[in-house]
Amino acid sequence: MTSSPALPFDETRRQGGFLSAVLSSDLPRSRVLSVVLLAILLVLATTPFVFSGSQPIGTAAKICVFIVLVASYDLLLGYSGIVSFAHTMFFGIGGYGIAIALERLGPTWGSAAIGLVAALALSAVLAVAIGLLSLRVRAIFFSMITLAVASAAAVLASQLSSLTGGEDGLSFQLPQALRPAFRLLSEPLFGTAVNGRLLAYYLVFFVSLLVFLTLLRIVNSPFGRVLQAIRENEFRAEALGYRVVAYRTAASVISALAATIAGALMALWLRYNGPDTTLSFSIMVDILLMVVIGGMGTMYGAVIGAALFVLAQSYLQVLMEAGSSALAGLPLLPNLIHPDRWLLWLGALFVISVYAFPGGIVGRLRRAVP
Repeated sequence: MTSSPALPFDETRRQGGFLSAVLSSDLPRSRVLSVVLLAILLVLATTPFVFSGSQPIGTAAKICVFIVLVASYDLLLGYSGIVSFAHTMFFGIGGYGIAIALERLGPTWGSAAIGLVAALALSAVLAVAIGLLSLRVRAIFFSMITLAVASAAAVLASQLSSLTGGEDGLSFQLPQALRPAFRLLSEPLFGTAVNGRLLAYYLVFFVSLLVFLTLLRIVNSPFGRVLQAIRENEFRAEALGYRVVAYRTAASVISALAATIAGALMALWLRYNGPDTTLSFSIMVDILLMVVIGGMGTMYGAVIGAALFVLAQSYLQVLMEAGSSALAGLPLLPNLIHPDRWLLWLGALFVISVYAFPGGIVGRLRRAVP
């Protein structure tokens, strides 16, 4: 009696091998989640060719940047159990590194590289210092220390006007290839001019994708598993021989470096950096909301949380204005959804989402759908 070869499993592994390798074996594990993530990826990849005008491409670039920023913070909060309020400081360091270098040294790729390397080095040093000095204390005290450091950084950026531009920030020119007047192709491609602005968008898109996949690889590595073990039971992990402070400090440094890259991308896209752009505490609150809405402890939650939040910030007021105009003849309703009240409705939507998805959207989709 001949035995039939057991090939289906091997064939499945070969078919899914590339995708599994790219996603570090951390597949979405839900058809609905897979479709949503694929839709976000395709929309972000094709936005310049599908949508006209500056607002859609600006919104897509902001989503890319915040995916990296939120994913880097989730490495701290969701995977390491570290509550830090200094994340926007590293975001601002990246933005100021690029802005100061391009404004002072000239709009060249070399200047941008110098600014980015200097920003990454400063972020690494600060993250190590904060980690080694503060991670030995209880969580609430560490959070307060990071909040104080972030506030001091924001004040310092505002006061050093000769270097940072103060409250006005810094505007600068980009390298020639990223300027709107630059033309890579003389003829439009699919009806879209292939200019420096398009190249700048795809620089933001591909760098964001690369950093996100790198973070996904890190959290699914043995290092990431140790971080999760420390998050679940710090004392047991230490009893097993793991140096808790060293691992948490390393996680803080990796998170800070990713946030610095996000800040650099934001500055490159906006051609400007200032305190309100990258150092504002309101950005820290937004990051926390995105992590909670998408789902803590899952990198895919950063994608969904950032996409939903930035889209709501960009288009909720427009939708409310259209709805208010359509209901102009009715009592009360036009005033209720007046566009000036968009922040109220934005807050209400996020409160509802937190109650509806206590484990985040990704957690709910993974539990509900095979």
